[in-house]
This record gives sequence, C-alpha cells and structure tokens, in this order.
Amino acid sequence: MSNNDILRVAVVGGDGTGPEVTAEAVKVFKAVAALEGIRYELKDFDLGGERFLRTGEILPEDVVNELATFKAILLGAVGHPDVAPGVLEKGLLLALRFRFDQYINLRPVKLFPGVETPLAGKGPGDIDFVVVRENTEDMYAGVGGWLKKGTPDEVATQTAIYTRKGCERCIRWAFEFTRKRNQKKQLTLVAKTNVLTYGHDLWWRTFQEVAKEYSDIKADYNHVDACCMWMVKNPEYYDVIVTTNMFGDIITDLAGILQGGMGVAAGGNINPDPGGVSMFEPMGGSAPKYTGMNVINPIAAIAAAGMLLEQSGYPQAGQRVMKAVQSVTGTKMKSQAAGKMGHGTKEIGDLVCEAL
Repeated sequence: MSNNDILRVAVVGGDGTGPEVTAEAVKVFKAVAALEGIRYELKDFDLGGERFLRTGEILPEDVVNELATFKAILLGAVGHPDVAPGVLEKGLLLALRFRFDQYINLRPVKLFPGVETPLAGKGPGDIDFVVVRENTEDMYAGVGGWLKKGTPDEVATQTAIYTRKGCERCIRWAFEFTRKRNQKKQLTLVAKTNVLTYGHDLWWRTFQEVAKEYSDIKADYNHVDACCMWMVKNPEYYDVIVTTNMFGDIITDLAGILQGGMGVAAGGNINPDPGGVSMFEPMGGSAPKYTGMNVINPIAAIAAAGMLLEQSGYPQAGQRVMKAVQSVTGTKMKSQAAGKMGHGTKEIGDLVCEAL
C-alpha cells in the first residue's frame, strides 16, 4: 500500500474491557499515523454481546457488506456473561474469518523486556518465534453431526477437512514470511503424520513440494506432541512454525503463556490477497469483571494495532509501535497483571505514545 492511499480500519471494541483496550490501541494508532504521515479513516462498529442481547443480531448482512469495504478490522474482545459460550465465537469471530477468507492466523510469540515467563533461565532473546496457523479448514469447517442424539446409542462425528488449495496457500505464505523475517530461515511444519495419515499426509506432501522452491529456507518437521515439549524446553530452537487449524489453536495458547500470558499476546487473521479484509486482535478475553475500572492491560491490543500497520503495508510504523511497547514493558510497568501494572489502562496508552 502506498502512502497516497487511505488506510481504512473498522474498529470493533466488543464486550467487557474490549472497548477500553481498543481505545488505547486507537490512541497509539493515531499517534504513530501522525508521526509517519499515514492517512487513515476509522469507523466504530457496534458488534458483540451487548448488541446481541439488545437486538438478537450477531452479524447482520448489511454490516458484513460494509466491513468488506475496509482494509482491516481492529477487534477488542467478544464474550458476555449473559450470552452462552460459543454463540459469539461462532457467530461473529469464526463467521468473519470464513466470510472474509482470512486463511492465515499469524501469532508472533515474543517475550518483551520486563515481562515474566514461567520458563526458568529464559529471556527475551530465547523466546522469539512466529506461528502461522491455517485458519479456514480442519475441524473448524463444521462438518459433522449426530445419530440417535440423547440416547445410549448416540454417535457423534466431527470431520476434519483439508484441501490441497488450503494447505498450499498457507504453507507458501509461511515460506515467504520466513524469508522476509530473515532470522534463522527455518520453517517447521507441525502435524501428526504418524496417526492422522490422510489429512496430515496431504500437509506433509504439500510442504515437501513447496519447500523445493525455497532452497534458502530450512524445511523442518515436528510431531505436535514433540513440538509442545521442545517449545517449553528449547523455545529458542524455533523461527517460524506452520501448522493446521486445530493444532495451531492449541500450541499458540501454550506459546502465549511462554511469552508472559494472554495480556501481551496479539494475533492477526489475515487475507493476504489483493482487496482482502484482515482482522487483528489481542488474545485475551473480554474480562468483564474489570470493566470500567481502568486496570486492564492494553499492551496486547496496542501490539495488535502494530501488527495491523505492519501487515497493511506500513512496516516502519508497525515496528515503531512494537519498539515503543517493548520500551514501556521493559522500563515502566511493574507487572502485566490487571491492577498490578503500576499504571492505569489509559496511562499505559499514554506511555506508549510518548515512547514512539
């Protein structure tokens, strides 16, 4: 994207503390846009549990059509104590991923200075890798059903769907990303080929074929259970991991704890195609018990705004945000836990703006 363009961003604060952390992410976004000369347009959208309880609507068609005109969506969090688990996750988050074909889930796993990790003896230099998760297939395709539901003879099926197209476009994107990241130049496929002998054989064969086009990248493989062990024992081994939707969901939560918890972890749901709409969000939930108290940690939401800039064609601005975040975690914050940061939510946003 050239700097003559206007970066159009849809802002969805969501539920609980989501609007609070999103407000700080927007504050930092505006500050870095002014410093970098980025022209932008922001628009707020009322989506989440409150809207659902008020109107019975989760994601109306006219809203989807309008969101399709934006380059990116900045999401705070969804999840409401009065809405059954799964309703918003499936009706909003998964619906947006599938509708906009956001086939890359990008999860940087980086330990920021000043942030504690449960791994003894490991520091920021040891925990710095990225997980690229396929985001539109596998168990999440929703293929399955019940037979004789509610009886002693009940049968339930949940079918994992893998396509050559789905595997290849994710794997190819991961190779390109590894090349641009330009660190160890090592891409590790994480799967379970010894047990999931059909779908994961497709992943393995596709990975081997695409790897031939990237002779500068070391193509590596781990079974998912081995990956979980090595991620804890030797996180410094990893550069970029590419994996399936289900395994990606699990190992990124493990990785989130290694980097200091979900309060600092950010992720992107990306459609890299021209005209694609991508969505960026903090990994933590809506934390409704802290709503309105100015104690929730906005670092992950601010990092999500940095990712949004980097993936939307403004890498310098994105990196500037990430450096500012690391400066604040390293020198200004007592803890990443809600209420123990040494500053309020708004003050953390101000500190990151100052550090830009």
